[in-house]
Amino acid sequence: MSEEVEVSAPRTRNRWGEGDRLRGEILDAASRLLSELGGEDGLTIRGVARAVGIAPASIYQHFTDRSALVEGLLEYEFARMRAAMAAAEASEDPADAVGRVRALVHAYCQFAMDNPGHYRLMTANGATQPGPDARPRRPLLEVVDLLSAGFARCDAAGHPLRVPADRAGVIAFVGAHGRVALFHNSPRRASADTVLPFVDELVSLVFA
Repeated sequence: MSEEVEVSAPRTRNRWGEGDRLRGEILDAASRLLSELGGEDGLTIRGVARAVGIAPASIYQHFTDRSALVEGLLEYEFARMRAAMAAAEASEDPADAVGRVRALVHAYCQFAMDNPGHYRLMTANGATQPGPDARPRRPLLEVVDLLSAGFARCDAAGHPLRVPADRAGVIAFVGAHGRVALFHNSPRRASADTVLPFVDELVSLVFA
């Protein structure tokens, strides 16, 4: 798809001190374009500027180049994913530790299935290594940590695990990620309604 995207109605100029609002609008537009384009290859500063209704120079006030824009978009998409996972977990009975961890896995899979271009971008970027003895920093590792914490709560609530909670988080994440990848590679996406039952079964195998 061409980056020539129809510009929305002229936007209201931000007042002094509203730079954060413009930055949010830029990231929101980049996210929409990423969905339309199906990946980051066609994402350009000029295309995003058209979608927002601003000059490209206005984007450079917030992102020094396209790489910085993509980096900002990564943070934006992971924040959206974490928010979806938190909302799903919060919708469950606080006393239902197993239901809460299942909700976390469901929300992760649903976000990945609903946003294939975003998800490809999110999983294609490697971890940063702050030092030889430090744990790599990567948003996906934060997802694993969320799942591990969920499994730890299950164990504390009287639902014993076959493996330590941190391993359970890795197992659930890797299994869910692999199942979503199969879904994305399915020619007709015919397996969509089998993804969540699969991860439910996977989660159940973690418990003793």
